[in-house]
Amino acid sequence: MVHQDLGYVGYFDRESCDLDEFKVLTSQNLSADAVPHAASVEKNVPIYDMQALRPVLEQTDKRQALLAEWGWVFSKSAGVIALKGAYPDTSVIDRASEVFRQIIDEELRSGAGEGDHFAASGANDRVWNALQKQCLRDPEGFALYFGNTAIAAACEAWLGPNYQVTAQVNQVRPGGKAQQAHRDYHLGFQSADSAARYPAHAHHLTAALTLQGAVAHCDMPVESGPTKLLPFSQLYPSGYLAFHDPAHRDHFEDNFIQLPLSKGDAVFFNPALFHAAGENSSADIDRMANLLQISSAFGRAMEAVDRSAMSRAVCPHLIALKQRGDLSVSELDAAIAATAEGYPFPTNLDTDPPIGGNAPESQADVLRRAVTEGWTEAQLTEALSALQARQAA
Repeated sequence: MVHQDLGYVGYFDRESCDLDEFKVLTSQNLSADAVPHAASVEKNVPIYDMQALRPVLEQTDKRQALLAEWGWVFSKSAGVIALKGAYPDTSVIDRASEVFRQIIDEELRSGAGEGDHFAASGANDRVWNALQKQCLRDPEGFALYFGNTAIAAACEAWLGPNYQVTAQVNQVRPGGKAQQAHRDYHLGFQSADSAARYPAHAHHLTAALTLQGAVAHCDMPVESGPTKLLPFSQLYPSGYLAFHDPAHRDHFEDNFIQLPLSKGDAVFFNPALFHAAGENSSADIDRMANLLQISSAFGRAMEAVDRSAMSRAVCPHLIALKQRGDLSVSELDAAIAATAEGYPFPTNLDTDPPIGGNAPESQADVLRRAVTEGWTEAQLTEALSALQARQAA
């Protein structure tokens, strides 16, 4: 349990999840005076008119002041911003939508694109790695789509320069059900037990490594199910455990807000914000959004290491050491952690989908299974090759 006077020290556990604290944090109100660049504040979300602000993005000092305001909202305040008219020319959106529909149709016919983080396969249309697919299919359209200073500014406001963009398109048809409240990648893709293994300061840090965004590819009235958001919920320290808790999810359901969006609008939010896609109760709106998941430049190792070769070399020795009793279970785990890639991302989610959980199998999982089951070198080589093939872009 974390003691408040120590800040982010120690570990979170279920006792750290204080519903009353969560209610207090999420009952705050954002004053318009605190966000002077915003055209308005609706349901605690600052709304920015990008037609008016686009010239500001071309002036260094004014741009920096705007980005500082957005960073403050993400970090210390509501946790979410809405950019009205992020795309002044929505023909760029229409061109991208047509590309995405072609991909969706092709993948449905081929049976590809299965597996979703929070919805049953078939409940909606998901295009994994839409970024690369759009770029390779329509490079000019891709350049026009991402040659957008408003989108770039939002990314830089939270992550600084040299960020990495990924994207997944989600189309929810009429009748599509709502998601459950959650936080996002990284720790948002972990089970509560897994998240609890990370120290408290890592919970605080993970939210600074990514930014979530969504570009509206059609008009989204509330009945079409735009994202449900709980402003200020990213401030809750133990939220990566708490979003699994039914009582916290109930509070989310009783207090979330939804913003109607127009085609070409964009929403960006701190990945620790409690959120969930809404239910599409409309009669005829196929709600399409391009979900942007932007990562910090700093989330990389210093050296490139061939961990597959290392796993193949060490596996027979780990098996022998285990059989002789020279290494305990915890010591074997430590050796595997130093050898194999323990994190399953980045991966190709088309061929390596998170079926049965939020994350696919990692290289370390494969090596651990090989040691436990006493695999031959040929078995391990085959399994690692299959994993590499699934992960390849």
